Amino acid sequence: MPTILLLVASNVFMTIAWYWHLKGGMARPLLLVILISWAIALVEYCFAVPANRIGYAHGWSAGQLKIVQEAIALIVFGGFMVWVLGEPLQWRHLAAFGCIMAAVGFLFVGR
Repeated sequence: MPTILLLVASNVFMTIAWYWHLKGGMARPLLLVILISWAIALVEYCFAVPANRIGYAHGWSAGQLKIVQEAIALIVFGGFMVWVLGEPLQWRHLAAFGCIMAAVGFLFVGR
């Protein structure tokens, strides 16, 4: 469970670092946006690295860690896309998410 919680925290910061500037920050200089995003990404790494180390130490493979991270990233990004950017969630988003969740299932079958 610590792995999942740390990955969720990591992905919240990752999503903010990558996409915060799309709403209201497009007029800011690109270099400033990059520097701010790097500062946010540093916090993201402080959650991601321990999450991966803990998960790996508890028997998760690197592939399992990556695919779970991707699934969490889609959930977090979906919320950010709807609530912060105001973009609608469409059937294509749900279908893509279903494919990623199937990939998660495939990597955990038999473990």
